[in-house]
Amino acid sequence: MTGAFVVLPRFCGPPRSGNGGYVAGRLASFVDADAVEVTLRSPPPLGVPLSISDDLPGVRLQAGETLVAQAIPATFDGERPDPVGFDAAAAAAENYAGRRDHPFPTCFVCGLDREPGDGMRLEPGALVDGDEGLVAAAWRPTHSLADSDGSIPPEFGWAALDCPGGWAAGIAGRPMVLGRMTARIASMPRPGDRCVVVGQVRGTEGRKAFTSSALYSENGELLANATATWLQVDPASIVPR
Repeated sequence: MTGAFVVLPRFCGPPRSGNGGYVAGRLASFVDADAVEVTLRSPPPLGVPLSISDDLPGVRLQAGETLVAQAIPATFDGERPDPVGFDAAAAAAENYAGRRDHPFPTCFVCGLDREPGDGMRLEPGALVDGDEGLVAAAWRPTHSLADSDGSIPPEFGWAALDCPGGWAAGIAGRPMVLGRMTARIASMPRPGDRCVVVGQVRGTEGRKAFTSSALYSENGELLANATATWLQVDPASIVPR
């Protein structure tokens, strides 16, 4: 298999590289599997063609000679946080730590320096009387994410599942980036649907954090879920090679 895509600057995570969940979702679309594991090997550069080639049983993503990411079929363990009501998730935005301390405030998914309709502006905050290490964010996908037929591509489901896991692990004061993500997309919401993304920390080990996240409809139907490994970093070091 061969192919290519470009990560537009709109879809940044750190200012000079792509949002990990979004890039992982783009690459996952080239793997024919119910669940896909994507490992990010270097910061995905913006605005340049990234080539896709076979790396059986999956695929690899490269910027020139630099390996950016690898994707393979995965067996999903099914662990996920429980659903949260839309109103409770919306209220949790008041507790979003990114309002006070955000290592990447222009992040496409969770950055508040983005205009509504340009960025997703998820605000995953702690729930009132919720468990420690659990965050939730209300999400109403905008038409700016939709294809011409009105459907929202799966990579935005991956993106939505990405950052809430990191905030559950405590990005504020401990900057981290996505290292590996395994996700399964059952279905995607439509523009304007009321959805909730829940993130939960599963554990830590040195500079690594392990999280799970889930995307639910307003009625508590599971739309997508993921597990992820996060790596503590110096934000200034996240520069494509």
